[in-house]
This record gives sequence, structure tokens and C-alpha cells, in this order.
Amino acid sequence: QVQVVESGGALVQPGGSLTLTCAGSGFSVGDVIMTWHRQVEGKAREWVATLAPGGATFSADSVKGRFTVSRDEGKNPLYLQLESLTLEDTAVYYCQQFASQTWGQGTQVTVSS
Repeated sequence: QVQVVESGGALVQPGGSLTLTCAGSGFSVGDVIMTWHRQVEGKAREWVATLAPGGATFSADSVKGRFTVSRDEGKNPLYLQLESLTLEDTAVYYCQQFASQTWGQGTQVTVSS
């Protein structure tokens, strides 16, 4: 059974950094398209970044140059490194195994002074 579980969300000050982790089970993260999304309460879920099996990465304009999606070669977890955080980055962050449209429960990132 395919499952993904996010972790690493926290309260962080503006300008700070954070790394989110997405642990997958029932599949290999390196073999499939993985995506990160985020959602602010009351708003639609927003795509943030994608990591393709070959290593290519794509990110939304709103996070380009600040967020980096990655994985350790041969290992399971997917990561999302968040840098230069702003108040507008506050959201619940979700990872998704794209092929099966499997979502995790999300992890809360709150940027506040």
C-alpha cells in the first residue's frame, strides 16, 4: 500500500529556514514523480515543487530560489528545504506521490515573529 508521511513543520521567524521530510512506503521515492504542495486555510491547495525520477526539479515562481526539493540518492525520504521564509509561506505543506495521487496528512509551517 502506497503511503506518504510528512514531518518537520514548525514555527519559524521571518527569514528563517526549515527542512520538511516526506517518508514514503510501498514504493521507492526515486522511481516516481513526487510533488510538494501547500494550503492556507480557506484557500485552494497550491503546487510548490516537483522532483522527477531522473532528478529534474521544478518549482513555483513564488518559491523559486528559496525552496529546494531533493532526495538522497538511493534512499527513501523526499525533502523540501525552505529558506528566506516570509509570512506568506505559512501553510500546511503536503507531499504527494503523483502517479497514485496519494497525499500525506500534511505538516504545519508557521512563519511569525
